[in-house]
Amino acid sequence: MVGDNSGEAATDSQDHAATSQSDGSMLTRVIDELDRLDRDIYAAIADSPTSTIDAPLRRLSNSANNSKIWIAAAAVISVLGGRPGRRAALSGLVSIGVTSAVVNQGVKRLADRPRPDRDGEDVPEARFVHMPESTSFPSGHSASGFAFATTVGNSLPVVGAALRFLAGTVAYSRVHTGVHYPGDVVIGSLIGGSIGGLVSWVTRPRKKNELAP
Repeated sequence: MVGDNSGEAATDSQDHAATSQSDGSMLTRVIDELDRLDRDIYAAIADSPTSTIDAPLRRLSNSANNSKIWIAAAAVISVLGGRPGRRAALSGLVSIGVTSAVVNQGVKRLADRPRPDRDGEDVPEARFVHMPESTSFPSGHSASGFAFATTVGNSLPVVGAALRFLAGTVAYSRVHTGVHYPGDVVIGSLIGGSIGGLVSWVTRPRKKNELAP
């Protein structure tokens, strides 16, 4: 009986190990396939002739460096939006700060994905912006844009819709100019939107009955 039980235990252990190895192999294959798809989409965008929009997207991408475009938007919202606008703009800037810290000091260092080979993929020079020295995944520009848009949008829905469109265009511009893979901006946008939603919940105006002990 002891021998039978030992044999069954050994078989179960082998089966478990085989299942774990199979799951690991499946995950590896999925990641590899997604990576190839990501690179293929990047290459297709690089190969597409878009001379009419190259310069505008290049300028838009540069305007989002150091969140300049979002700081400018916050200033406009503060001036034109009254007290709700000032609150929304301030919360939006807070969400950018939190998102930048999470992405640049956390996720980028863990992922450590190299930047695309812009020259190797023949991205037209007319699209070129400065290639950042930081790692590629996720896109900080995309994360900051969607963090700001989401936070402001939760207080000012109409303004938020316009900001989300602008954030999406900025995110695409980072692929168009060759400094990010599509997957970088998709995940960056999701991270930024999630953090923006959290910040807007934390900083939302409280009713008196919510503040009561």
